[in-house]
Formats: sequence, C-alpha cells, structure tokens
Amino acid sequence: MTSPTHHKKPRIAFFSDSLPERNGTGAYYFDLLKQLSAFPLSMAIFQPRRQVRLNWLSIPMPGDPSQRLITPNLFRIYRGLKQLKPQIVISITPGPFGILGYLYAKRNNLKFVSAFHTDFEQLTKIYWNPLNRSFANFYLSFINKLFCSHSEYTLINNKKLIPQVEQLGAQKHKVMGTPLPDFHFSEPLNNAPKAFEQVCFAGRLAAEKNIDLILDAAKHFKQIRFIIVGDGPLKRSLKESSTELTNVRFTGWVNRSELVKIIDASNCLLLPSKLETFGSVAYEAMARGRPTIVSENSGINQWDSLRENIVVLKDERNLIRAIQSLIDMTSEERASLGARSRAAAIQFNTMTLEHWMALLNKL
Repeated sequence: MTSPTHHKKPRIAFFSDSLPERNGTGAYYFDLLKQLSAFPLSMAIFQPRRQVRLNWLSIPMPGDPSQRLITPNLFRIYRGLKQLKPQIVISITPGPFGILGYLYAKRNNLKFVSAFHTDFEQLTKIYWNPLNRSFANFYLSFINKLFCSHSEYTLINNKKLIPQVEQLGAQKHKVMGTPLPDFHFSEPLNNAPKAFEQVCFAGRLAAEKNIDLILDAAKHFKQIRFIIVGDGPLKRSLKESSTELTNVRFTGWVNRSELVKIIDASNCLLLPSKLETFGSVAYEAMARGRPTIVSENSGINQWDSLRENIVVLKDERNLIRAIQSLIDMTSEERASLGARSRAAAIQFNTMTLEHWMALLNKL
C-alpha cells in the first residue's frame, strides 16, 4: 500500500454507539483506526464496551436487537479526552455517544464532522411498530439535522445518500471509501476450490437481508453447500424453514478471522439485500479474491471500480440465475474474476486512506 502525504499531525476523537467489529459501522472504524495508525496521527475512539456494569439507557438498535444503546461512561471518556486533547471530533452515530461528541466539540469550539453510515429510519420501517417508529424517527431526524447542519463535513459512503444529507442540512459532504481489515493483506491468499461446491452469506439474519432467497437457491442447487454466517431476529424461523435442506449450515456469529476462512473455502459470497448502505462483507470477500453476487441497490455498486468486478443482482428474485452464471464459468474464468476483484478492493482501500488523510489535513 502507498502512504498518503501529510503536513500536520491532527488529534482526532471519534464517537460511536456501535461496538467494535459488531456491525458494518463498528468494523469500519476499527479497521480505519488500525490502518491510520501507520501515519502521524493522534486518535482515540469513544464507544461502548462489550461488558457494561451499569447502564441507565437500554434501547435496542433497529435491525439488531442484540445491540443496545448504552449510556456513555463520562468519567472514562473525560480521562481519555483530557489525555488526547483533540482538535477534531467525528460523531459516527446519532446515539448517546455521538451526541456527547457533538456537545464536546461545541463546548470547546472544535472542528466537528459527522458521519451518515446507516439509514436507521429505513430500518425502523421494517422492524418497529408505528408508535415506536414515529418516536424513533422524530428523534433520528432531529439529531441527524443537528449533526448535518453543524458539521464541517458530513461523511457518507455512497453518492446515493447525497440528497438525503442535503435535506438534513449538510452544507458540505464527502463521499468516503471503506477500509479493509488488516489481516486481509497479512493472511496468505488461498485459491478457491476449482469445482463450484460452496457459497456463503455473512450478516444479520434479518428481513432486509433476503435470506429466504438464499434458502430458495439452496433448494435449487442441492449439490452446493450454503454456509450462512451470522445471528439475528430471523435465526429461529430460518433454521426451522431449512430443516430438510441438508446442504445448508448456520454457523452463528463468528469472529472476522474465522469468517475469512469460510470465505476462502467458498467459491463466492452472496449479498442479495433489500437495504445495504455499502456492503462491507462483499468488499472483504473481493479482497480475498472471491467473486461476489450483490443486489443492485447496495451502496458498493455506486463505486465504479468495485461494481465492474461484481456480479450485480438487478432483480433480487434472480439469485438462482446469478449463481448459475458463475457455475457456467470455467474455474479459470472464476479465478480471473476473483483476481480482478482483489486488485480492485486493494486499490479502493488505498484510495480510502488517501481521502481520509486529505480530509484530516484539510481540517
């Protein structure tokens, strides 16, 4: 990877309500800070810890009830901020931690940047009843407008979100790429099986992920193993509906190094989601040299260099046809697609770091 140029040493405090590596947003900043640590920056991220002794606020996040909004530990955060003395504050989520970051920046007259990674309002439409949804969307709209209208920049990870953040009051916005986990470079790259024998999915077992389409594909391709990685609200019903499918295996949640092993053992990764702001797991599969089948509405397709190396699912219901198109390729053709995918992902990662360094130096 090439190192972006730099002219000063910014001190940045990130505030996030996501657990590290627990979802796409949590993974994004875990990976970003790890890669940016190679450059002359002072950084810290203030976010929930996995074990919390006392929490006055406990509200499930839409789409992922296993994660809950957690009250920030003010003493711990105060000590961290006192040590860091940040010049820039970046609020990643519109929860208690994000709000704390905004208030700290405003009180100390610091540069404030917000990030819009997840359209929570769309998720509440899928998961919450009308009363809860009305309250949640009022809150989300208020906080997102507050953040966007007071930000030096609002950061988004695909250009389709530009009209939305402009409507929320963003004066300036930047479309930022997504970093890769460090071990995608350090782990030896394994060749895909020559015979098309395994595909995988990784993510929340939730309505917006269209996992029922994957089970339909498993019924059609009985000679292929379908590995479904993740946990979520539909776990029990999906398992019940697939009891007769001997070629389907649910692994539950796995750590990311174990996920790499599953991706490496597969011929492709499936992501036929209804709603996907970016689609980090597809990007990670590309970095491991695996073809990916991704629904057209996923944010990853907004980046030309990535979309050119993805099997784009223009109609979610055509997942079977998309899988068949990979089966019809020779092993050499699939390997070539995988190699191009990996090159595109690595180039995209380098570009992402360059954009982040340019932004931080500009602030």
